[in-house]
Amino acid sequence: MTSAVAGIATEARTVEAGGIQTSYLEAGHGEPLVMLHGSGPGVSALANWQHNIGALSQRFRVLAPDIVGFGATHRPDDVVYSLRTWTDHIWSFLDALGIETTAIVGNSLGGRIALQMATDRPDRIIKMVLMGAPGVGMTPTEGLAALRAYEPSHGAMRDLLRNYFAVDPTMITDDLVAIRYEASIAGGAYEAYRAMFFDPRHAGSELGISEAEVRAIATPALLVHGREDKVVPMQVSVTMLGLLPNADLHVFSACGHWTQIERADEFSTLVGDYLARR
Repeated sequence: MTSAVAGIATEARTVEAGGIQTSYLEAGHGEPLVMLHGSGPGVSALANWQHNIGALSQRFRVLAPDIVGFGATHRPDDVVYSLRTWTDHIWSFLDALGIETTAIVGNSLGGRIALQMATDRPDRIIKMVLMGAPGVGMTPTEGLAALRAYEPSHGAMRDLLRNYFAVDPTMITDDLVAIRYEASIAGGAYEAYRAMFFDPRHAGSELGISEAEVRAIATPALLVHGREDKVVPMQVSVTMLGLLPNADLHVFSACGHWTQIERADEFSTLVGDYLARR
């Protein structure tokens, strides 16, 4: 199905990846760029990247999957959610599309998956952009606790987005609240969200990484952070900057956990220029 994201023709497609019917968006041509969303309630590739796909697809073949457990991707009854599960799902997604090497942009959880992929197969990850990603020094925050404590309602979603995602609350429109709320309750999404972070059979919260693991990642990385991020503190990226051998850091002022939305045009230009540079 073809739709328009920021005026750019974007294909909404599905592919079987590791036995999972996986929903993804595709736009543009050229070298592949995989965009991995975060883990907030109601998240999906479209919700996370709708303001960036258009700009980046003018320079790259953009692929934005709904990671298993989120969005429109099938949620198998026997899936055990963990960093390993999510990472393997993206490897299977790349294999299903015949993509041998790629750049990755990862938001929050997506950034942690990117780090794991660079650990698994550094030969397949050309560059990565880690946006508000957890890493060494990550500790529980009020914002993260609020995300995990979410109970579905329009009011709860509005409060969550206004209080913990964006610095400017006027960005949180009624339409945005409605879209995220409806997505958070669609087709078992809330049940999966609760299971991955609270059911002891799953390990969705086990996202730690050691200093030694980070120092061993030679993949060029751009760390992007909002200075006022209440979910993953900016200091995490500062710490990671000192550990990753080939990392740069860009901080957006007056910006929270949504740099790709709060500063969409600047973010897309920054990312596109970094990934295009050789």
